[in-house]
Amino acid sequence: MENGFIFIGVIGGSDVSPKIAAAAEEVGREIARRKAVLVCGGMGGVMEAACRGAAGEGGLTIGILPGDSRSAANSSVKIPIITGIGYARNVAVVKTSQAVIAIDGSYGTLTEIGYALQSGIPVIGLDTWTFSNKKQPDCEIIPADTPKEAVDLAMALIARR
Repeated sequence: MENGFIFIGVIGGSDVSPKIAAAAEEVGREIARRKAVLVCGGMGGVMEAACRGAAGEGGLTIGILPGDSRSAANSSVKIPIITGIGYARNVAVVKTSQAVIAIDGSYGTLTEIGYALQSGIPVIGLDTWTFSNKKQPDCEIIPADTPKEAVDLAMALIARR
């Protein structure tokens, strides 16, 4: 625990199906129930659904925004952080987090996964990317079957650090 807070990043696509949005919202609720802080990119899709879930449980949400305007944050972000650095803000999302939960996602999510793994930050995957290295499975992303399991894994991995 850093400064009395646990920081869990939630990363994922900005254009998602209702099924993925529901999973992200439940991840947000689970994070808030554990009194952890949800860190994300602050925009739509997975980020908005996760923030909505956390806010609904009274949780704290931080949105690290790519642009220059607080008004770009989704309505459930309690602390918007303005960067003006575009997708480079993905590094800040990951580096602020003690564990990252990747839900769905495209190439932006993939970059965040890469930053996290390169930095030794655990990544839990829920319906997201899988990897292979030289045609061998790479098990760096820890798979979860449910939102609750994803948050349980994140909390356990943070506790071990």
